[in-house]
Amino acid sequence: MQTYFCDMHIHIGGTWTGKPVKITASRQMTLTKILEEASEKKGMDVIGIIDAHSPEVQDELMSLLEAGAATEHADGGILYKGTMLILGCELEIKEPGRGAAHFLVYLPRLANMQQWTRWLAERCKNVQLSSQRVAARIGELQDAVEQLGGMLIPAHIFTPHKGLYGSCTDRLADVLDPSRIYAVELGLSANTDMADRLSELHAKTFLTNSDAHSLGKIGREYQSIAMEARSFAEWAKAIRREGGRGVTVNYGLHPQLGKYHQTACQGCQSLLPADAKGRCPECGHKRIVRGVAARIDELADREAGAHPAFRPPYIEQFPLEFIPGVGPKLLAKLYHAFGTQMNVVHRATEEELAHVVGEKIAKLIVAGRAGCLNVQKGGAGTYGKVILS
Repeated sequence: MQTYFCDMHIHIGGTWTGKPVKITASRQMTLTKILEEASEKKGMDVIGIIDAHSPEVQDELMSLLEAGAATEHADGGILYKGTMLILGCELEIKEPGRGAAHFLVYLPRLANMQQWTRWLAERCKNVQLSSQRVAARIGELQDAVEQLGGMLIPAHIFTPHKGLYGSCTDRLADVLDPSRIYAVELGLSANTDMADRLSELHAKTFLTNSDAHSLGKIGREYQSIAMEARSFAEWAKAIRREGGRGVTVNYGLHPQLGKYHQTACQGCQSLLPADAKGRCPECGHKRIVRGVAARIDELADREAGAHPAFRPPYIEQFPLEFIPGVGPKLLAKLYHAFGTQMNVVHRATEEELAHVVGEKIAKLIVAGRAGCLNVQKGGAGTYGKVILS
């Protein structure tokens, strides 16, 4: 059994012909550029691209396969250089009388994803685009994914904008069959201590993914997963925690850095009490966004710190982009010296870092590695930030 670094939620911004896929993502986020970034700079062993349903993305992937630049694994997944690609799709479903929620669909092979594209095309407006609303019930979605041998995972479950708990339901069983959901994605504004306050999640694997919309954001959250090899079949077994496989560590953003952690005003971004309603007392804006922390307080039936025995540690980290003083030039120096982000974050010593970027920045990187920096909380769509004391 080996452990692999995995980031399973990465968006494609545009196709190789320049057509948009995820409207809010960088057009630099093409399939090939993502694979290069993940393999050569980030050091990710496994990634999930969750816009693989888009026909032109599939065209680019087939081109890589035909050229021999990528190879499809017999047990599912596609190998490109040092990174295994798992094909995925993010979509939106709105149950009658409820808010919309996003889900992640993962499938073993390109042929399965092409079948999925045909299923989607009959139920959404534009199958070329990401995160489309699908004319189906969640139960239908569960059935369709299982028929193709796939895995369905609710995305960023606590986020006020289209998270399952954030905007759709108070309890899983009200909208889906919980016994067929093996994992949930926490999102950038929550951690394991927060999520495990809901006892109905104690049987679920927790995933921490980047939800990257630009190349630099790949790997801002990820996990290490124990598997016998890299393939879709092994990854699916790990999600189900079969045969000693499973997530061994969640490496997540410090939740207070997340842009929906605290209740806040969407107009002036003032942080507000958890129960704030109506107009903002600071600026009068009528849109107050309830924070993830407040939503979990509403739903919780356990105190913080109650975890199932299998739950791995959650390591709160500060991505390099959040470290004051670390800009593009210093990042380039770090990558040149240590090869990949994973080497910088996990393997380089403070002394080695100081030799490249100086003692001050090295100390901050090491403190961020341990989750030991002061934070101004994020909310209402604005990320938190590191405060130097």
